[in-house]
Amino acid sequence: MKFLIITHVDHIEKANNLYGYAPYVREMNIWLKYIDELIIVAPLSSKRNLTEVDTFYNFQNIDFREIPSFNFKKLSDALISLLKLPIIFWKIFWAMKESDHIHLRCPGNVGLIGCLAQIFFPKKIKTAKYAGNWDPRSKQPFSYRLQKWILNNTFLTRNMQVLVYGDWEKQSKNIKSFFTATYSDSEKEIITKTGLKSSIDFMFVGSLVSGKNPLYAIKLIEKLLEKERKVILNIYGEGSEKENLQNYVQQNHLQDFIVFHGNESKETIKDAYQKSHFVILPSKSEGWPKAIAEAMFWGCIPVASKVSCVPSMLDFGNRGILLEMDLNQDVKQIENLIAVENNYKSKSTLSQDWSQYYTLELFESEIKKLLFK
Repeated sequence: MKFLIITHVDHIEKANNLYGYAPYVREMNIWLKYIDELIIVAPLSSKRNLTEVDTFYNFQNIDFREIPSFNFKKLSDALISLLKLPIIFWKIFWAMKESDHIHLRCPGNVGLIGCLAQIFFPKKIKTAKYAGNWDPRSKQPFSYRLQKWILNNTFLTRNMQVLVYGDWEKQSKNIKSFFTATYSDSEKEIITKTGLKSSIDFMFVGSLVSGKNPLYAIKLIEKLLEKERKVILNIYGEGSEKENLQNYVQQNHLQDFIVFHGNESKETIKDAYQKSHFVILPSKSEGWPKAIAEAMFWGCIPVASKVSCVPSMLDFGNRGILLEMDLNQDVKQIENLIAVENNYKSKSTLSQDWSQYYTLELFESEIKKLLFK
């Protein structure tokens, strides 16, 4: 099988290996176990260095076809991008023509072009991973809504399985509710958390950007400290808001309670999950929030906003705390839970039991069904 991946993910070539964003590459490595040849159409970066959040494809002799990065954020960028589009479309079109299975990674600018190009190949076997918020009621950029409309349309998009997070009403036969996984069956273990009387550990894991809303996580901890709770927040990740967040922490004398760790390895994050009581994600938009699912695997109780499939993941509050995005109300929710330790332990167990169902073994078995239906 000649398998084609079309993605907006920036790639790096180093020491005869091809690197990309680790969660995406780890997932694709599972797909690649069952193919013979691989074509990737994606941007290639020569400017950025490898980080802890990059890893390489476990596949030899990749046919990598570079396309230029592009965006429409500014008028000047849009004009340049318009000149690039024919070249990008042509490369994607010919890669599709040569492949047996077309796999799109959406949403994204490259994914949008892929959505348009696949219309010309109605008989080819196709899958698409829509990693964003599929909720039809959510407010999203026009390009995202256009991708969703094309993928959901059974006239334009044929022979396609579109993997989305959550169960949504009025979806076409193209749409398949799906999940993702990080840990294997062999990693399951009973985790004993320290009691809540001494110190309560919170985590934030993700990009430090406005969309992830890390400042709200910091303000939650600040409010709990004002109520004389012994709490600490460990922040893992990098991003454009880091300096602003650090300034806020310093100005409000929170340095002893808010710790910035930057990007860390999968093993370091896993160890932190095992020791933490709560994970906070007050994000404005999500697909399948990886940090939430991973933390739940280790018995962390999620404290998360009501976006995408998060309410379903948390069983509408039975497996965690759904944020109202009102500091006083949300702090009260946390205080009510930590006031009765048995309630905390019960929620923690429910959280872990749910997440430990979605293992890498289950994920791989579902991928095989998609490839060999």
